[in-house]
Amino acid sequence: MLKAAGLLLAGTLALAAAAAGWVYWHLNDNIKSVDIDSALGDNRPMSGMTTPAPSASAVPTGSLNILVLGSDSRSGEENQELGGGSSAGARSDTAMVVHIDAGRTAATVVSIPRDTLVTRPSCPLPSGGSTEVAYNSMFNSAYAVGGPVCAVKTVESITNIRMDHYIEIDFSGFAKLVDALGGVTVTTDEDIDDEDSHLTLAAGTHHLDGEQALALARTRHGIGDGSDLGRIGLQQKLVKALVDQISATSLLTDPARLYRVADAMTAGLTTDTGLDSLTELTSLGRSLSGLSSDAVRTVTMPVVPAPSDRNRVVAREPEAGELWESLR
Repeated sequence: MLKAAGLLLAGTLALAAAAAGWVYWHLNDNIKSVDIDSALGDNRPMSGMTTPAPSASAVPTGSLNILVLGSDSRSGEENQELGGGSSAGARSDTAMVVHIDAGRTAATVVSIPRDTLVTRPSCPLPSGGSTEVAYNSMFNSAYAVGGPVCAVKTVESITNIRMDHYIEIDFSGFAKLVDALGGVTVTTDEDIDDEDSHLTLAAGTHHLDGEQALALARTRHGIGDGSDLGRIGLQQKLVKALVDQISATSLLTDPARLYRVADAMTAGLTTDTGLDSLTELTSLGRSLSGLSSDAVRTVTMPVVPAPSDRNRVVAREPEAGELWESLR
């Protein structure tokens, strides 16, 4: 997904130059950012080994860890129509730690179930002060109480891995991206009938529009045992299908569609300050040009039902710890 996004934005840069810079300014202005490094300071896990680019025209090759969230954090009519809430009721229903190996030719994507009970650390608040440490708290509550900064700090406390970057996409941005690409084709292994996500699909292959793809990403009660683990499987399948769709779409020969896709992607995007420009996102995408889909492994953090609440889960040890250790 990151590779496809970066290469897409690289094409947009060429389009922007042809449009005398207005397109570049508009798309660049779309991107929202959060200064996570300043908020968290130095009390964080150490960064991994990195290899900077040898020249301005080259690309970096060091390892990276990126926290990718899907959320309903943006207020507004479009998000509310799609099931999102105001910023005061923000949730992060999708959380993936993307580890890119040194050399950037292989990657591991680890999904963290939102229902995982964790110790949520004290997090700084934008208004000043900080949150209290919370024990046996749902993982996705970190974003709800402290936004991206607390989400990153909580993931770092769970994994003891420094998150080099942060990327978040909201409901309407995701739906618009899928629509701009002309939809996405996904194969489901079982019938889906979820009243909460308003999605009904028979088992088989379907070409989904943006609203349907978003509903698939949110589906949990209409499949399997109704847990978040089933939803994670659908989300991982959807991400791969979206990457295939981007790769199969001839965006560089269709400037109008290229602009629509880039506009949809950037309008729904929030990043850390290290990725908050088209130039930085494009550099990331170029650095992943040697990464094939076959070299991307998707896994879910090992969990077991929580003893205190069978509707929640906790990390299964030592397997979870061993997984995070393998990515340091």
